[in-house]
Amino acid sequence: MNATNATTPTNEQPPYIDAETMAGLIPMSTAIEAVETTLKTGLDPEAEPPRGVVDVPGGQLLLMPSSTTSYTGVKIATVTPGNAARDLPRVQGLYLLLDGTTHKPLALLDGIALTSLRTPAVSGAAIRHLAVPETRRLLVFGTGPQAWGHVEAVRAVRPTLEHVDVVARTPERVAAFVDRCREAGLSAAPATPADVASADVVCCCTTARKPLFDSTLLPAHATVAAVGSHEPDAREVDGGLLERGLVVAESHGVALRECGDIALAVAAGAFDVGRLRTLGELVRGEVEVAEDRPRLFKSAGMAWEDLGVAAAAYERWSLAHAASA
Repeated sequence: MNATNATTPTNEQPPYIDAETMAGLIPMSTAIEAVETTLKTGLDPEAEPPRGVVDVPGGQLLLMPSSTTSYTGVKIATVTPGNAARDLPRVQGLYLLLDGTTHKPLALLDGIALTSLRTPAVSGAAIRHLAVPETRRLLVFGTGPQAWGHVEAVRAVRPTLEHVDVVARTPERVAAFVDRCREAGLSAAPATPADVASADVVCCCTTARKPLFDSTLLPAHATVAAVGSHEPDAREVDGGLLERGLVVAESHGVALRECGDIALAVAAGAFDVGRLRTLGELVRGEVEVAEDRPRLFKSAGMAWEDLGVAAAAYERWSLAHAASA
């Protein structure tokens, strides 16, 4: 379905923007710009309500509301571990976008497609300001949609990217991911965690609950984006990286509440939370990025990110719909 084929809002019903439509409307570069624009227009991530988590039979219901002066929205997602045996997605969801003043429903979006886009877009915004300009080598942990989204995000902000190393547990999936990278015009190869030693950027896109690599191997100029968990007792990177590097998170509140990499280190007295910088500070140019230490961006995912990208998708849908009318 292209942008003009989304469900037309007859009888004042909002359009449904599905995954295919969204992909046609919002390239990665546009999603990254939407994230940065949202942060530059006065939104305060620290003021966001916490992610709502409700236990339901068979899993969890997640509620993520956010608002600006222009838009209000909420993502409703489900996490159902038993769905793997049913050949159904583990995570499902929808996003409802509303007018910021009247709260009139404007659009309903595929929530999982939105998440698959906004998560790497947020990393892309961070990597744009953290990674060395001459970035050529990316190492990705994982082979799922988020892993591929992060390849696209790094490429969007660092067109100098030439090579992708891929680390995952299933050789067949690694091979398929390597082939996909090569089809996209990049060189690629299966790799091991030790190969972070030659990486300019490392993206952690798995559900690992323990550190994925030894950070002492990481070059001083490297940037790490860790996005795989939003639980206070899960870690994707080791404490040595926090001690050694510049650490950036979406907000102080989320870092201490949902980012085990940071929260556990703070609780143990191994990391001074005063050293933590935020993504908003980073994109506004308020963070000095030293060349002699690695950089970590830890993301747990926040509702304002969904809102910013959903609003951009709706605005582009509206333009395309008006042009075809």
